[in-house]
Amino acid sequence: MRNSLDFSSWQGLLTTLLGLVVVSLVAVGIRLVVMHGVQQRREKQNRQINERLKTLIAAYKVLGGSFTGDLSVDPSHLRELRAREGAQAAALVASDRRRRIRDAVEAALSDVILLGTEEQVRLAAQAANDMVAGRPVETAALVVSLRLFIRDVLDLDPIPAQLGIPKQGPVRAKGAASREGGGAGKAGGDGSGKSGGGEGGAGLGFGAGLHGDTAHDPAAP
Repeated sequence: MRNSLDFSSWQGLLTTLLGLVVVSLVAVGIRLVVMHGVQQRREKQNRQINERLKTLIAAYKVLGGSFTGDLSVDPSHLRELRAREGAQAAALVASDRRRRIRDAVEAALSDVILLGTEEQVRLAAQAANDMVAGRPVETAALVVSLRLFIRDVLDLDPIPAQLGIPKQGPVRAKGAASREGGGAGKAGGDGSGKSGGGEGGAGLGFGAGLHGDTAHDPAAP
């Protein structure tokens, strides 16, 4: 290094200063490139974490949105429900509600299997196998695992063990019994056999979203 520094003349001084500037610029450029790569990698990881957390929070709300009522999921498919449902509108509404809950839980389990931890994937796979086999599905253990994981990622304080949170089950579908029951009452009152009104009202509920506000409905299954 000392041999490369020449201060004996103006030409040597300028050459030395120019060399130092070039070396400094190269070092700064390399540092900027490395820092940019690290920053991009961190931003990508943050986006992945945010998307994963958002999906798991949505699955948690579906799988553990209720504390009362029937906390298990009826694994019956639509064709089975149609085979079991009778002429009564109340049975039709109840079977449609159970079907929509099953569909939402099925989608939530798929998300957990895709983005969950090893324990969550194992619990979700077990629930999915129970659903395929036609057995009632319990989601309480999976909900607890999701709750602990989400609070840990968000750096929240752990919930005290003595708090005693009750078992959680799938969120109940938005109650449409008043609309559908009204249509069925009209169909039964005119005696003309126009039951299409009640069935049409039930059909309107097929596309309805799942909302947690019906958790206060004591008539919900």
